[in-house]
Amino acid sequence: MKRRLASVTAVALASVLALAACSSGTGAATSTGASTNGKGKTITLWLAGGDTPDPLRAYLKAEFAKETKGTLDIQQQSWGDLVTKLTTALPDKNNTPDVTEMGNTQSPTFTNVGAFLDISDMYAQLGGGSLLQSFVEAGKVDGKNYTLPYYFGSRYVFYRKDVWAKAGITAVPTTLTDFNKDVATIAAKNPDNIPGFSGFYLGGQDWRDGISWIFANGGDIAKLSGGKWVASLDSAATQKGLVQLQALYKNASNAPNDAKDSNQYIYLNDDDALAGATPADATTPVSLSAATIMAPGWAHWSIGTKGKGADGKVTRTFDDSVFGVFALPGADGKPAPVFAGGSNIGISAKSKNPGLSKTLLKIMFSKTYQEMLGKNGLGPANSKYVSSLGTDEFAKALISSASNSKLTPAAPGWASVESGNVLEEFFSKIKDSTDLPALAKQYDAKLNPLLN
Repeated sequence: MKRRLASVTAVALASVLALAACSSGTGAATSTGASTNGKGKTITLWLAGGDTPDPLRAYLKAEFAKETKGTLDIQQQSWGDLVTKLTTALPDKNNTPDVTEMGNTQSPTFTNVGAFLDISDMYAQLGGGSLLQSFVEAGKVDGKNYTLPYYFGSRYVFYRKDVWAKAGITAVPTTLTDFNKDVATIAAKNPDNIPGFSGFYLGGQDWRDGISWIFANGGDIAKLSGGKWVASLDSAATQKGLVQLQALYKNASNAPNDAKDSNQYIYLNDDDALAGATPADATTPVSLSAATIMAPGWAHWSIGTKGKGADGKVTRTFDDSVFGVFALPGADGKPAPVFAGGSNIGISAKSKNPGLSKTLLKIMFSKTYQEMLGKNGLGPANSKYVSSLGTDEFAKALISSASNSKLTPAAPGWASVESGNVLEEFFSKIKDSTDLPALAKQYDAKLNPLLN
């Protein structure tokens, strides 16, 4: 699942939403409680991509009808143009979705310009402190809650046990230093003499995975100082992470400088593509060329020995004698603070049915629905229900990696940072930089005008 932003600036977004806010107040909506009086009424829920399985969508529709006698219209939006659509629809009371999903890093820009309803009065009822707090912070402004976590998919390590063993490494590393050393050793040994082989495949523009080394060393992209977000790529802690990243790029990874966090799993599998596979598998045959990758937990469905199901579609069997997973270890041996993939959910400030929308949130944060998310491999927002993920190695790695996960800065202008591909550009220059502090200061200067 990709969290890509369309080319829209935070300034433009703020202007559109602020103008709409001036034209009509939303105070009444803010004070409205949950309602079950939905007879003859329809509310709209926007879901991003196909991540929410059909059985869960059917449950939401049926339960909403049962609770309110109303109708829930679920409309799927593509991740690629979600921000553009939200920018246009949210200020328009006649076309706004009542409730919408958005990427966790997209939430700060919209919450900071008043696009969502204040749901602080529901926070405790919907899970309170048991909710994934890094996502909660992404939907909070001035201590008030506007969006809350929908599901998470923290990143963790997938590796080839057989290749690691051939390189003489049989134990999972317990610290980040050990991990860095092990993947560099595997790359140097390249036991199967594979051209372009990577001990750890890390794309030059893959900041969503690479940022973990910054976080693990106590660094950040930006920090809040005196009420203003200030870029901190040149801080001592961030620089320590960048030095480690540069060593990984040079000694462990043969990924191109322009490679992004896209379908890394294809480099871990050891077979060619089949017709009918996902587009990434079907375009160019790819065989094993990496011993290790990082990816969100849902990538495990695409890793393993290839076959075909009864319907003719490609299937993957994760053979745990060949493949393995573990949470990336941090500098202290605990799970590293990795960037958490996933979504937030919020009610439009322009919704004509805020009470019914709040009832939908109650259904989505209920024990039943949260456990349905978990049983379908999506990390539930409420930590009380993570056991629903199961007890297999994927669930254990996901829960462990999420225990210390982080998000990007909750800066009002973060949408501009992502839409401008500033971090992709910065990370692509790390490997070949001869002066990392100077590079960091150069990009601090690019980030600062965008963050606020």
